[in-house]
Amino acid sequence: SDVLGTGWFAAIAAEAGPGKTVSVVGDGAVGLLGVLAARERGAERIIAMSRNEPRQQLALEFGATDIVTERGEDGVAAIKDLTDGLGAHSVIEAVGTQESMMQAIRSTRAGDHVGYVGVTHEVALPGMELFFSHVHLHGGPAPVRRFLPELIDRIWNRQINPGKVFDLTLPLEQAAEGYKAMDERRAIKVLLRP
Repeated sequence: SDVLGTGWFAAIAAEAGPGKTVSVVGDGAVGLLGVLAARERGAERIIAMSRNEPRQQLALEFGATDIVTERGEDGVAAIKDLTDGLGAHSVIEAVGTQESMMQAIRSTRAGDHVGYVGVTHEVALPGMELFFSHVHLHGGPAPVRRFLPELIDRIWNRQINPGKVFDLTLPLEQAAEGYKAMDERRAIKVLLRP
């Protein structure tokens, strides 16, 4: 319920929808489920930003149409190249670093939206750049309970399978190893079995 609801909120905050190009900064469980949410909301094009082959494959399975491996200013340039120099209509920021937030803002089309759900780590927004970007920012902690009935219905009716982000299963006693595997990017999300 956490990562799916958070990815779903990110897509809503970014105003992902029919006819739009969505870029997703972050290839963890939330970012990947942001890809799935953008697809479910009818996005025409979904650009996943990832350098990790297994995560790229899952992004494509969830609905990504393009993969961009560059980060920072190179990542912004790649998004602009894919969008005739305009940027994406909707950008999901699912990391929370200074670089990821600036990459999200700078790769958003003027007048469009960034949905940020990455827990920010000392992110400082340059006021003048933000002012002249004409970019809308909306995000924060996801109101997951708001989306649960719809998400549970989609899962129950097999419209979506968000559980594919669980790529490592461990016994409960190995919870510390599960966190280590996610921290070292050896796992997207760990399922612990009692």
